[in-house]
Amino acid sequence: QVQLVESGGGLVQAGGSLRLSCAASGRTFSSYPMGWFRQAPGKEREVVAAINWSGSGTYYADSVKGRFTISRDNAKNTVYLQMNSLRPEDTAVYFCAAGQIAGLPVGVTEYGYWGQGTQVTVSS
Repeated sequence: QVQLVESGGGLVQAGGSLRLSCAASGRTFSSYPMGWFRQAPGKEREVVAAINWSGSGTYYADSVKGRFTISRDNAKNTVYLQMNSLRPEDTAVYFCAAGQIAGLPVGVTEYGYWGQGTQVTVSS
């Protein structure tokens, strides 16, 4: 089992920044890829960014490329999502997830452990 706890969400004006954190416990955090997903009301959960076990490989959804940065600190069992130039369409609940397979998975079904989510609201 692995437990994931997100923090750092909140209300921000368009153009602002937030940094999400996800603290992991319960298994060997550094062995597996991590991802950030989001879900807006009435929409499906979608991948935002993913990072492989070492941090050497990353993936970003087209909608966030150049604005968001995913990183991890394996010594602290923590993964981060730095979000800059936020837009109203970034408003959603953001979830941290731990992957079940090696590499750099980006599909919802490839992640087996999920945090409770943190709300990000961007006002126009």
